[in-house]
Amino acid sequence: MRTERVRGFVLALVLAASGVAAVSWPTLTSVVSREKVVGLDGFIPRWVLLEPIAANGLTDAAVQAAVKKEYFPNQFSVIPHDGDKVQVAGADLKWRAVDTKSYNVNLFHFARALDKPTSDVLFWAVTVVYSPKEVPNARLAIGSNAASVWWVNGKEVIGIYGDRQTVIDDGVSRRLTLQKGANVIRVAVVNGGGATDFCARFLDADDKPVKGLTVNLADPVQ
Repeated sequence: MRTERVRGFVLALVLAASGVAAVSWPTLTSVVSREKVVGLDGFIPRWVLLEPIAANGLTDAAVQAAVKKEYFPNQFSVIPHDGDKVQVAGADLKWRAVDTKSYNVNLFHFARALDKPTSDVLFWAVTVVYSPKEVPNARLAIGSNAASVWWVNGKEVIGIYGDRQTVIDDGVSRRLTLQKGANVIRVAVVNGGGATDFCARFLDADDKPVKGLTVNLADPVQ
C-alpha cells in the first residue's frame, strides 16, 4: 500500500508538471503503476481514452462512416499516452489513461467528470495487452452502449450496432491469433444518448478467459 501511495504521489507530480489535470471519476482511476494484471475474468482493465468527438447515428452505415472518418493523423495506428493531445475540428482533445474499478469502462462517468458531452458522441479507446505466449483460435468478446467497432493489431475484427445496452460477450469476433508479446486493441464507441460504456476480454479456444495477460501502456510497441 505504501508503494502504491508513493507511485500515486509521483504520478500526481508528473501530471502537474505536464499540465494534465487530476480528475475524479466514480468508477475510474488514474493510472499509478507501469503494468496492470488482467484478472481471472479476463476483462481488460486499463485503457487510454480520448475526450469525445461529435457524432450521430447508430445504424451500421452511420457508425461505419463515423469511425472511418479521419479526425486526427494516424488515428488507426497511434499508441497514445496519458496527456497526449490531438486536434479535432479546431479543438484540442486529450488522451487520458484510466483503470476501471469494474469489468466495464464507464464512458459516461469519464466524459461527465470532464464536463464533456455524453450524447451524440464518438469515443476512441486504445490499449496494449501483453501475452506470455501465442494464443491461437482466440476470440475478442465485447459489449458496448451503444454501437462499437473494434480492431486487433490493426485489423477490424468486430462491430455491433444500434441503440443497445452493454452485455458481457454481446459480440464475439471470429477466431484470431493473440500474439506473444504486445497486442494493440482499438475501439470506437458511438453513443446516441444516456449511459455509455464498454467491456472487452479475450476468450481461448474453449471460450474461457485467456489467462496470464497484462496491460502496459508505457513500453513502446515493437
